[in-house]
Amino acid sequence: MQIETETRPDHFKGPVTVGDYVLKSKLGEGSFCTVWKAEHRLSGQEVALKQVYPSRLNRQLRNCFDCELNFLSSVNHPNIVRLFDVFRAEGCIFLVLEFCAGGSLASYLRHRGRVQEQIVRGFMQQLGAAMEILNSHHIIHRDLKPENILLSVPDDDAVLKISDFGLSRYVHPSDYAETVCGTALYMAPEVLQFQRYDEKVDMWSLGAILFELLNGYPPFRGRTNVQLLQNIKSCKRLPFSQLILPALDPDCVDMCSRLLSINPADRLSFNEFYRHIFLSREGVAT
Repeated sequence: MQIETETRPDHFKGPVTVGDYVLKSKLGEGSFCTVWKAEHRLSGQEVALKQVYPSRLNRQLRNCFDCELNFLSSVNHPNIVRLFDVFRAEGCIFLVLEFCAGGSLASYLRHRGRVQEQIVRGFMQQLGAAMEILNSHHIIHRDLKPENILLSVPDDDAVLKISDFGLSRYVHPSDYAETVCGTALYMAPEVLQFQRYDEKVDMWSLGAILFELLNGYPPFRGRTNVQLLQNIKSCKRLPFSQLILPALDPDCVDMCSRLLSINPADRLSFNEFYRHIFLSREGVAT
């Protein structure tokens, strides 16, 4: 689901209230949910209200939704979007979530283009801090992408927050997942090849996000998933922009290349990523 620009539905003739919240505008929608910007009718607190349609959830999506609820209910971390409340109304389930005024990282990239390496380091430190929580709970997000990373404010010093755990899943360290899901441009090759996989699919996604932050475009493209996979497999060297490559920290290039290793066995694990010298050299995670 993409949480992007705000649009006010044409059918809104006046204030629409759901539970204790007044709907202000639509932030985004997916196949089984809609996200609204809303305001608590008494306190005035702005929130993101995720409206989930249970009738549209198959067994696998229901399991993912249960995982999302259980995980978000159990964590309170600055780099993971907060869940304040859950309630039922009009046959739907509503998740009351933290509203992030800075929009998504995808929107940030569209407006800023490629990002300076020092800012990228800070962003990746924050994502690492969030992924440490997922890792400790044995949660695979399975849809990490710029659209699902939100900013507290639309500035370079924003707090980044991982959101939309609608495809997330608990996977025991000795087990694997098999369901093909996610967004193709950020999907690990083992998923594209219908192979079983583990938490390293999220590491690939982080590598794709890191590459896009540095270059302003994703590492691999393709008109179809088959072509995308072919382009990944035929790649001998990541297509870094020659405008930035000479000035990039070699440790940054190393981390990106190792996150985007086609063979999961060669790919950085979470611990290897989080302890990588590129992240540890300056500063700590927010």
